[in-house]
Amino acid sequence: MFALIDCNNFYVSCERVFNPSLNGKPVVVLSNNDGCAISRSDEAKKLGVPMGAPVFKYKSIINQHNVVVLSSNYPLYADMSHRVMTTISKFIPDIEIYSIDEAFLKFEGYENYDLFSYASKMRNTILKWTGIPTSVGIAPTKSLAKISNKIARKFPSQTKHVYILDTDYKRSKALNYFPLNDIWGIGRRLSKRLQNIGCKNASDFVNLPEQWVKSNLSIVELKIQQELKGISNLDLDSLKIKKSIATTRSFEKPVSNLSKLKERVSTFSLSCAEKLRRQNSLCNIMIVFIRSNYFRKDLKQHSCSRVVTLPYPTNSSFVLNNYALKAVENMFQDKIYYKKAGVIVTSLVPNNSYQLGIFENEDYRHKSLMKTMDYINSKYGEKIKLANQDLKRKWKMKQEFLSPCYTTRMDDIIKIK
Repeated sequence: MFALIDCNNFYVSCERVFNPSLNGKPVVVLSNNDGCAISRSDEAKKLGVPMGAPVFKYKSIINQHNVVVLSSNYPLYADMSHRVMTTISKFIPDIEIYSIDEAFLKFEGYENYDLFSYASKMRNTILKWTGIPTSVGIAPTKSLAKISNKIARKFPSQTKHVYILDTDYKRSKALNYFPLNDIWGIGRRLSKRLQNIGCKNASDFVNLPEQWVKSNLSIVELKIQQELKGISNLDLDSLKIKKSIATTRSFEKPVSNLSKLKERVSTFSLSCAEKLRRQNSLCNIMIVFIRSNYFRKDLKQHSCSRVVTLPYPTNSSFVLNNYALKAVENMFQDKIYYKKAGVIVTSLVPNNSYQLGIFENEDYRHKSLMKTMDYINSKYGEKIKLANQDLKRKWKMKQEFLSPCYTTRMDDIIKIK
């Protein structure tokens, strides 16, 4: 049996752990630069604030109902996530951390256990040790565990936050209840395509002929169909090297100056280079994009990206920075107020196994220099930068409603009087 344990309204729950006055109130946590709602309390959901909603469009609801608005406090959320996952690992060794607030578990060798009682004990321990409420769904496959978790979350009083989907009757009833876009792995486009052939819910999808799914969809959808039938096709994923690495950010204020835009993109390219070195990888391709604020209909809009094929695999900050800056110079337009930019590196290879070029290769001195830079920056903070970066100012996100870090900064630790 598989289980999915999910932290309820995770970012909001983290804030409530250290600020109990938020309990029972509508609370919304915003994305980078206080842009969109990325976590909502149940009270805020009932008021009609949707996920991903631009906060400026819902100011009237926020003001009318005294909705508490908070900026994302990522250091706090990451620390609380680690505490939750560490607590889970004390109950079961087979765990796949799926996201910051979700984990798949595999109950292998637990045939003689009362899984409901065991999952309830795990959930209560997490709540006691961390203060984070969770929901647990248990089923024969990972896809069904996702559905089971949704049931536990949607009907807490009936399920006591733990639901086991362990019979064909329960499975059939659940598949009839959930629409296609609630099924893990079925996105909007596929959902619309399936609806056009008469699929209204998960049960209709499961009843499609297997040969039709093979011929008209892909192996991924076939695996999903089998998973929903109760045939396990997806095991727990071990920690894998990322296939691509991205650093993208919205700016605190719009940028219309080329030098300031290059400074931002330079910082993003260096961040990607550091992440590459951290996982012992090199990249062959880099994608750079810049984008104006499409919410500002009164301003001239511009969005552009460039795909750069590098002459050799690299994780050098110098090389990636140079090519990123050339891409920005090529894309930049005057009188445009850019709101977001990013650098993505892909086509990754291990740094100990890659194809050397005949005519052009990386300067051999870069490797030792990057290693020294990483060591100094890791030990003493960000002390070494490139000359085209702002040496005095550290760029920050717009976080007007930021709460204290509580667990990750000494000055923010709660004092008990």
